[in-house]
Amino acid sequence: MRFLSAVSLALCAGQAIAHADGGVPVPRLAGARKFMREFQGDKKWEQAVRSATAALSKERREVEERGEIEARQGNTNGRCGSRYGSCATGYCCSYEGYCGRGEEYCTSPDCQINYGSGCDGNQKPSGADTSNIPRPKVGNVRYGGVGVYDCVNDGDIALTFDDGPWDYTNDLLDKLAKYQAKATFFITGTNLHKGKINDPATPWPSVIQRMAAEGHQVASHTWSHENYSQLTTAQYKNQIYWNEIALNDILGYIPTYMRPPYSICPANTCGSQLADLGYHAIYFDLDTEGYLHDDPTQIQISKNIWDKTVPGSNPCRTSYLQIEHDIHYQTVYNLTDYFLDSLVKSGYRSVTVGQCLGDAPENWYRAGSKPVPQYTFTPRPATGTWPCLTQTATSTAAPGPTSTLKVSTDGNCGSGVTCQGSVYGNCCSVNKYCGASIDYCGNGCNAQFGSCSAGDDPLPRSVHCPHLLVEQRDTEPVRSVICCSDTNRMETDICALCSDAPIPDDPDD
Repeated sequence: MRFLSAVSLALCAGQAIAHADGGVPVPRLAGARKFMREFQGDKKWEQAVRSATAALSKERREVEERGEIEARQGNTNGRCGSRYGSCATGYCCSYEGYCGRGEEYCTSPDCQINYGSGCDGNQKPSGADTSNIPRPKVGNVRYGGVGVYDCVNDGDIALTFDDGPWDYTNDLLDKLAKYQAKATFFITGTNLHKGKINDPATPWPSVIQRMAAEGHQVASHTWSHENYSQLTTAQYKNQIYWNEIALNDILGYIPTYMRPPYSICPANTCGSQLADLGYHAIYFDLDTEGYLHDDPTQIQISKNIWDKTVPGSNPCRTSYLQIEHDIHYQTVYNLTDYFLDSLVKSGYRSVTVGQCLGDAPENWYRAGSKPVPQYTFTPRPATGTWPCLTQTATSTAAPGPTSTLKVSTDGNCGSGVTCQGSVYGNCCSVNKYCGASIDYCGNGCNAQFGSCSAGDDPLPRSVHCPHLLVEQRDTEPVRSVICCSDTNRMETDICALCSDAPIPDDPDD
């Protein structure tokens, strides 16, 4: 199945289009967050999309002026598309540009919705209109704009699955339940000729209800997975509203999270529209390319990508927002168990996107025909020997009392580790580092994991300063100890002179 025309693929080769069956390879984003941040501000790609959209609109206007876009009587098996016009009413214009009916012609998103009124993507679901639902912006997660690429909570891996529900999704839910894992499903309303998701004659309503009932996050992936750059504003709103209608019909509420198909959503157009509609645009920073390797002989490639990224990384300092697709057999029946087993052993939690972004569950949805239900699920605690974890993966003993805290030995605090009595200082900062200055002890200080005060806390006499600055003055090296402040410790490694601390012996002296 082809999700993109050759023009679209050429335009979007630099973007993370993690959706095309048998399509072109796309960038693997693990470890490439700098690239993604730079990409967010790059206007060249957006200009290319605008140019392509303008060209498509111009061509469409020319066709309209020639009167060829109107449905032609009797065009049930002829050519269709921008050069030929539309099919007869109720017929579909296939990806190749032929009129007809049935799966080969009507399957979205391949069916050309501008030239075939019978395309699956042109079929509005039944249900109450959602366009008048109030859409206040709550919480701290960005709405629309350039979107969100990373989790904010260290130790979290947000597994996400696009394009479903599909034949394999119930089995995927079984696997997640086995590991007590939570995930996010970006739901497409009518792709792959599966019917409308709220059609009671299909299995999809019960699958989606099960997702929500088991604590997974239900989000939108638009109605029929169309390419934004090929849609009018009205068509794009239908892609959002129609999916809402179906989800409200199934659940009684609608999501505030969505993922743009093909990751095509220029910030100043699509991103602005999503902000107005009250949606968070969610992308990803880990893509194992399971959609490219949906074969038993190739799926190891996706496992290798995972293994080069997650095992051995530090869950106390790292998180991932991953993308997968539950429409692919190998992803569900091969990769899922592999990933879940690995992330647990690596000290991570499998959580929803909302959880990894620190967003309160009540913000994930808007009330529709029913109130948003209370979210009562707690992620399975991470285990391992990392200092930020309270349990070990190999321990068989019952967990100790939660009031028992370990003194920090590496400058980290929180999750069962206190700074009180630590050589780094007694205060646990908002970013969970031990220290003794106002940056650590003042605003945001975690009193649960150390002492807090309005001013500097006395430094321990045997304070350990982690960095050694060696300066060359004339011919004699001069050693000075420098200490990283909490605000730049992980970012720039620019540190201030630690004036009163003892200078450790240099092992080379």
